Amino acid sequence: MAGAAHGGTGGGMSLGIDIAHRIGGFALEAAFDAGPGVTAIFGPSGSGKTTIAKAVAGLMTPDAGRIDLGGDTLFDAARRVNLPPARRRVGVVFQDGRLFPHLTVAQNIAFGARHAPKGAPGLGAEVIERILGIGGLMARRPAGLSGGEKQRVAIARALAMRPRLLLMDEPLAALDGPRKDEILPYLERLRDAGGEAGGVPIVYISHAVSEIARLADRIVVLRDGRVLRAGAMTEVLSDPAMVPLMGVREAGSVLMARVTEADPGGLSRLAFGGGELRLPGIAAEVGTVLRIRILAQDVLIALARPTGLSSRNILPATVEAMHRGGGPGVALSLRLGEERILARITSEAMDELGLTPGTPCFAVLKATAVARADIGAAG
Repeated sequence: MAGAAHGGTGGGMSLGIDIAHRIGGFALEAAFDAGPGVTAIFGPSGSGKTTIAKAVAGLMTPDAGRIDLGGDTLFDAARRVNLPPARRRVGVVFQDGRLFPHLTVAQNIAFGARHAPKGAPGLGAEVIERILGIGGLMARRPAGLSGGEKQRVAIARALAMRPRLLLMDEPLAALDGPRKDEILPYLERLRDAGGEAGGVPIVYISHAVSEIARLADRIVVLRDGRVLRAGAMTEVLSDPAMVPLMGVREAGSVLMARVTEADPGGLSRLAFGGGELRLPGIAAEVGTVLRIRILAQDVLIALARPTGLSSRNILPATVEAMHRGGGPGVALSLRLGEERILARITSEAMDELGLTPGTPCFAVLKATAVARADIGAAG
């Protein structure tokens, strides 16, 4: 057992996990804490994500270990404590929604509300409707809803239980790209209503880096049933050693940037800890803080400030760390003032430029390289 430091997440409700379980030839041994906000559990298929979700929800019993929530023990193998799912007050949302087809949206949500303890803190019905934008769906049945609408209703039903923890297991996996883009702003609203909900933690399980970058505060990276890395989302995603696990095309970093000049029809200006970005398609007011995901493959490196380029984003940087993969690529962590971003170049280019930790350089980013789906509310 890895020995998680339970209670180390600070104030508010927290989840502490330290469990071990074997299924055939697969062995899970995972320990981590999840505090208020969104903790993402990331890993490839077969890494143990869903096993952890089932253990927290009480849908399976680990071989050994302990699970605590807000100072209460949900499971303790040594003491033979194993609360049934109904007593754990964990709201669970699966990728298929699992709505009752014969009930209307309002009735599905009311079913969840029946399980809410009297006087328990949480979001009220009107707030849930507002955050998830489902006020116009209440009289409809699941068969008449889109995939994204079904998932919003499933989330509403889970919240109506006034849970102490919201557990979301691959909630967008069954949706296509446009439907994912449609629902992500609602999930951002839900995350940002944490104080309104009494600081209820959200555990968000996904294999999609793009979703985690938009939503998570912290991330737990699993591989082969073990916790490979756990920490702040921005730090973990900008670690070049994580690129092989994230995937070459998905690897990237996240910057928190404030809109200083808004121009929806042209290039807006955004300030961050390492300088300024100029990006198109920013539909946000001056002063708004946004999450900007920058893919490593979209970052170019120059030793001197280039001239005669169409790019509007040329940022002074310093090579901080590097990670050589098994192929021709190298992942570099670049320090830009207070922030870090990832770049992926060929090993040949790295050698020709003589890049080593400490080398000053310039990071070049095309304004159009940042997709609209990679810009979200900061939270």
